[in-house]
Amino acid sequence: MIYLNYKTGVFLERPNRFIAKVECDDKILTAHVKNTGRCKELLVPGCKVGLTFSETTAERKTPCDLVQVEKETADGILKVNMDSQAPNKLVEEFLQTDEGKRLFPGLKAIRKEVVCGESRLDFCLEDEFGPIWIEVKGCTLEKNGFCLFPDAPTIRGTKHLNTLKGLAQSGVRAVVFFVIQMSGMKSISPNRATDPDFSDALADAAKAGVRLIGYDCHVTDGAVSIKSPVPVVLA
Repeated sequence: MIYLNYKTGVFLERPNRFIAKVECDDKILTAHVKNTGRCKELLVPGCKVGLTFSETTAERKTPCDLVQVEKETADGILKVNMDSQAPNKLVEEFLQTDEGKRLFPGLKAIRKEVVCGESRLDFCLEDEFGPIWIEVKGCTLEKNGFCLFPDAPTIRGTKHLNTLKGLAQSGVRAVVFFVIQMSGMKSISPNRATDPDFSDALADAAKAGVRLIGYDCHVTDGAVSIKSPVPVVLA
């Protein structure tokens, strides 16, 4: 996945969860933050951020989107994609790769944003054995090389897990696909301290037969792609 009209800047402040003040090309700009999560550990004043500029600004309130950030860690700079719309696009691209075809062989159809019961799930795949329902979760919260989801309570996320659990209990294949929007993580786990309901629902879904998949991403300036499998640890 490649971002067009990409530039780097310096993060200054985040007046609310939708916008940020950034310095770019010696100007102070207002950027749309494409992640409404807390991201307090990422958006630190003075950090380097990645911005993508729109070719047309007539219908926009801001000239650019904040999609990437560089985080200082004990092991050096960690590039993090923080575009909440990227994970679904990345999974769609991944399904066309050799690794994706190995993970989900023989696909006949890929449908996006499909209604299932009272939920709208990210993907419904079809192979010769029937449907495979997938819910994608993008992850940006990292602590000492371990990734946690979510970074804020998510009632909607728990609802989706219960839908997947019901599918699995009825014999239909169901998947939670964690897209870790950075590289080098040791594992991805539910963030029990932040959302115990989601953590319990994920464990219950796994027990019911929902498949848990985790992959990290290769992140460079202006580009991101799914890279390597990462274990999902429920404990």
